[in-house]
Amino acid sequence: MSTDTMAGLPGQARSFAFLVHPRARLADDLGRVWRPLGAGPEGLYDLALRRLPLPPVTMASVEIAGSVLGHVVLVPFGARHLLGLPAEGRRRVGQAVDRAVRLGAATVGLGALTATVTGGGVALRGRGDIGVTNGNAFTAATVDAQARELLDGVLRSAGDRHVAVVGATGSVGGAVSALLARDRAVDRLTLVARSRPRLDALADRLGRQVPTTATTDLRAVADADLVVLLTASADAIIGPEHLAPGAVVLDATQPRNTSPALIVLRPDVTVVDGGVVDLPSLRLRGGDIGLPDGRAYACFAETALLALSGHDGHFCLGVPTLEQVDRTRELAAGLAHLGFAPAAPTSFGRPLPVGVPR
Repeated sequence: MSTDTMAGLPGQARSFAFLVHPRARLADDLGRVWRPLGAGPEGLYDLALRRLPLPPVTMASVEIAGSVLGHVVLVPFGARHLLGLPAEGRRRVGQAVDRAVRLGAATVGLGALTATVTGGGVALRGRGDIGVTNGNAFTAATVDAQARELLDGVLRSAGDRHVAVVGATGSVGGAVSALLARDRAVDRLTLVARSRPRLDALADRLGRQVPTTATTDLRAVADADLVVLLTASADAIIGPEHLAPGAVVLDATQPRNTSPALIVLRPDVTVVDGGVVDLPSLRLRGGDIGLPDGRAYACFAETALLALSGHDGHFCLGVPTLEQVDRTRELAAGLAHLGFAPAAPTSFGRPLPVGVPR
């Protein structure tokens, strides 16, 4: 990348690439690459992405502070394809990383289920030609900050702050649970996940800091004031029957695991978009990833933080350590003039009034 291209950014800044893939509805996300594709038949796209050896696509260039810093690369494999055909998914992610190398990226970030299918990037740790990060350290930092803000706003006068973390044994879920327990930001934690041995081990560890319950039953969130959703699924998993009256759901999943129908069926519930940060000067040229200019998913922002700080080599692979979470906070503080703070709360992309919930 030329010196002119990097004007206005820190002198050590390097180029990065960020991987994305079509999410729940293929036509919608393919239309972000080329608008006419948005009108195509869903069944045809499902068959084509599953069966055809489609190469990764450079769908957008990334501008920050008026300078081109990197690229967004589309992995042509849908959410259900990645989860249902993980070996093929890993192969296609590998091809996208190859493209990132050819684009001159020093770091590549794994967006959405490209992280899940590679074990949080662990399957890519042998790559010596590019640094890899799954973006989960700064995602955990951002979700933790959003959860605390919601707790302060929603339960300011309550004496029993009960938070449920769904997907607690995942890469982000484990870190967020540990952050909330570290300085007793909550009075009670309920951890929900599928893997009982890992879940019990996490609950035993965090239970030394704050009262903690571990369960594989989603119904256990029914009396939680705040539900933090950090699962990896192609479908919505939280329904109106799962939530307490007036509950707040912080959904930091991509593809998202809540449906807009939830707030229609349960108008007393507030769903807040999680893991989104402000980057006022951010512009994507050529396509978009479902957010307006000036906003980014925290995993994207982590990749940008590493590039802007001149980081060399891998960063967050697998479950982030709390030291890695704190490091991303330090990097964000050093680049605060560019943004990197949690975005004002939205619900399914629409602004929420001050003093969430409604």
